[in-house]
Amino acid sequence: MGRRHWLTVVTAGMGFFTDAYDLFIIGTVTVLLTPIFHLSTGQISLLNSISLLASVAGALCFGRLMDRLGRKRMYGTEILLLAAGALLSAFSWNFTSLLAFRVLVGLGVGGDYSTSAVITSEYANRRSRGRLIGTVFAMQGFGLLAGPAIASIFIGAGMPDRVAWRVMLGLGAVPALSVVYLRRRIKESPRYSLSVQGDVAATAEAVHWVTGSQPAAPTNLEPTGLEPTGLEPSQTSRTARLTSQPFLLRLVGTAGCWFLLDIAFYGNSVSSPLILKALQPRGTLLSHTLISLAIFAVAALPGYWLAVGLMDRIGRKRIQWQGFAMMALAFGAIALIPGATRNVWLFLVLFAISYFFVELGPNMTTFVLPAEIFPTSIRGAGDGTSAASGKFGAFLGALLVPHLLAWAGLTGVMGLMAGISVVGVVLTLVALPEPMGKSLEEASAETSTSADTTPVPAAASTR
Repeated sequence: MGRRHWLTVVTAGMGFFTDAYDLFIIGTVTVLLTPIFHLSTGQISLLNSISLLASVAGALCFGRLMDRLGRKRMYGTEILLLAAGALLSAFSWNFTSLLAFRVLVGLGVGGDYSTSAVITSEYANRRSRGRLIGTVFAMQGFGLLAGPAIASIFIGAGMPDRVAWRVMLGLGAVPALSVVYLRRRIKESPRYSLSVQGDVAATAEAVHWVTGSQPAAPTNLEPTGLEPTGLEPSQTSRTARLTSQPFLLRLVGTAGCWFLLDIAFYGNSVSSPLILKALQPRGTLLSHTLISLAIFAVAALPGYWLAVGLMDRIGRKRIQWQGFAMMALAFGAIALIPGATRNVWLFLVLFAISYFFVELGPNMTTFVLPAEIFPTSIRGAGDGTSAASGKFGAFLGALLVPHLLAWAGLTGVMGLMAGISVVGVVLTLVALPEPMGKSLEEASAETSTSADTTPVPAAASTR
């Protein structure tokens, strides 16, 4: 572990702080905008969810472009899209313009999910890989806190609604712009430059950059995938490999679990002002925002960092299925205990428990696993497809929860989340391997066949 490992983590993590802030602040913004833009329930749902739908396209495109053009060439582009979308959103003049600019935000968010995870994974060492990738994602927790904290300050200070919503959206560009330069300075991943490009000199330079040691040049340059060393694989061969075994089952597991998790997580988080309004019809927006802030601070944030600490100790798979199981119990209790949706304190305790195990569970691991269990030549596509599936689930959750609240109430919403969580337990146990303690080459099955034998310099893979 060296300072360049942490530079990579901080550079990637600041993007996730921004992602979380921009995705979740919209729930408060739409409450402020409803009387200003005269928003209908359908328009509120669309504004709350459109960035998530756009992030599906962003994750798919950036994931595949990373495999084709390289990690470095794409890194930084996605954060510029995100910053531009945040700034333009602050100057929206009506519903349609805000909707269009939130699409731009979503494209950047989706790209950030795939690029940051893959680059961190390919620079990480064996013993700390889960902790490093998890730390990147845990920065989302601070973004979750920043949204309601900033909103509470503005609302409590009496800032006019017509100004507050613009400032809230525009602030999302600040942390994104702070890391554009650093992202452009990150060198090409040594695993990509060696196994896909066959560039030994660039690989040695990258390993020296991150570890400070000069690796010996590898003598065996057999291909790592289905393509000759130094010759980039075609899109057809990448797709064929991703849909072959064991990678197809892994893709079903990573994409499916991320889809299920994000229905619950984003459905509840983006719509938290509406959920709390259903719980406390007479509560104010400020009180509901402060309650959301308290839940994030007391339950969600500790869950993120406990997951980071346990990732390389008990394993990703165990954290994921146990997290889904505890989510099912918490959501099920809210749905089944008589009066739970009318007793404010009982509901909030159970809701907070669900948040704790979302973070000490699948919200963390669905980000980590896809960056570890696919080979280098298809890692971007595998991770991007998984992230896209998750963001589509997030879109559905954010879009449908307001309507489901109106139709079935809190009991119906929580019952649905409990059922989704049970499916997540089963899919995790059936479809996913455990990569803890393995080199990235072993975890991704690159060393499972005689063709997959290209060594990565020891400084990058075994420390």
